[in-house]
Amino acid sequence: MCDQTDLARLKGLDRRRFGTGSMALGGTAALAACTGMNDRSGGDGESTAAGGSDGLTRSNVTIDTPDGKADAFFVHPASGNHPAVLLWPDIAGLREAFYRMSARLAGEGYAVLAVNPYYRDVSGEQFADFSAFAGDNGFEKVGPWREKLTADNIMRDASAYIAWLDRQDAVDTGKGVGTQGYCMGGPFTVWSAAAVPERIRAAASFHGGGLVRDGAKSPHNMLGRTQASYLFAIAQNDDAKDPEAKTTLREAAAAANVPAEIEVYPADHGWTVIDSPSYDKSAAEKAWSRLMALYGGTIASD
Repeated sequence: MCDQTDLARLKGLDRRRFGTGSMALGGTAALAACTGMNDRSGGDGESTAAGGSDGLTRSNVTIDTPDGKADAFFVHPASGNHPAVLLWPDIAGLREAFYRMSARLAGEGYAVLAVNPYYRDVSGEQFADFSAFAGDNGFEKVGPWREKLTADNIMRDASAYIAWLDRQDAVDTGKGVGTQGYCMGGPFTVWSAAAVPERIRAAASFHGGGLVRDGAKSPHNMLGRTQASYLFAIAQNDDAKDPEAKTTLREAAAAANVPAEIEVYPADHGWTVIDSPSYDKSAAEKAWSRLMALYGGTIASD
């Protein structure tokens, strides 16, 4: 999990290097410009949609939840309806890297909702990229916001997000829903699957932190409340800090009788996020291929 030790290492990185590195994730869909990003809709609805030359429609949306109004980014193919995916960003929140990563996924035929996890306190983009997070006391800034991201709150949010997705013309409600999360968003995928087990059929955690913790609400203890298949992609340095976590996850998945692919990747925390200093294209592409296999065998084939 990304912590203060990791942050100290990141602060010395050159911002221009981030900009170059963040363009590396392959494919034109990943590089598509996010038009219309400054528009905001009011109420439980979608802003004016912006179509791209890549055949995708992008929107900023506002979604009513039990705790307020959540802002999010919605991207999907311009025509037809498609399996939905709920995407939880990493600790630095919703930003261009996740707009582009969402667009790449939408280019594969999914309707993707990338949410602002901190909406209870702030709306919109708080950090332009991970370099800005590292250089602007990011941990201190988000600390009070993160305290509100409890299992119960995330489950309420997920229920609201899935209900919203199921009302969108771009979503095929005859298909299951997928969810994926990064860093702190990793546990959110399990909590989401537990909140809406009848809809979420696939969940992927990339270098997720806190998947095994104390208490009944620990993600590993909640697998039995879900009906999803799982991908847990673990960073090598996270595994070094807590080598027993993967074993506990495997045992919990087996006890819950849920399919789970659990693998430690030869890459460091953050390796799948395109503006991360730890971004590793080879390992990220492998993780992407496993995500495509997970969704292809579950929500795309229902």
